[in-house]
Amino acid sequence: MADDFETVSLLVDAGQAKPGGSINPTLGPLGVNIGSVLSEINEKTKGFKGMRVPVEVTVNKTNRSFTISVGLPPASALIKNELGMKKGSGLSGREVLANGTIDQFIKVAHAKRTDLLAASLKAATKEMLGTSVCLGITVEGLDPREVQKKIDNGDFDKNFTSFEKNNPY
Repeated sequence: MADDFETVSLLVDAGQAKPGGSINPTLGPLGVNIGSVLSEINEKTKGFKGMRVPVEVTVNKTNRSFTISVGLPPASALIKNELGMKKGSGLSGREVLANGTIDQFIKVAHAKRTDLLAASLKAATKEMLGTSVCLGITVEGLDPREVQKKIDNGDFDKNFTSFEKNNPY
């Protein structure tokens, strides 16, 4: 029975998946309607437009039906999108390309929470801050590592309390 299903993992441009590249040779032999698959992928990923999103297509080889599961973009992509950045720094630690707010990082951590092992929103936010170091981003005008220490000291507790009141973790 398990041999009746095949799962294919793809990384697609959200909302803009097109036939070609690795999609046709991967899905074509499974006998599914590629146009229908791409249409559903584009519909399910349109909220991540401008980012590359991991997608799994599970095909029932017996009746050619399929289901699509959309993952979350990498943390770096979510951070860059939130800050309106096209790319990160090529000179990690020496070049600052953007400055974010603690609230923006709390929002990204909340969005990424299902992919993280963090037990709390504070811990998840600290993970996102760690990612921002190599992207050339400061937070509240500070090095992200300093912001992580400030989180530990409780300096941003009101930001977390306010966000969690409206967005349960």
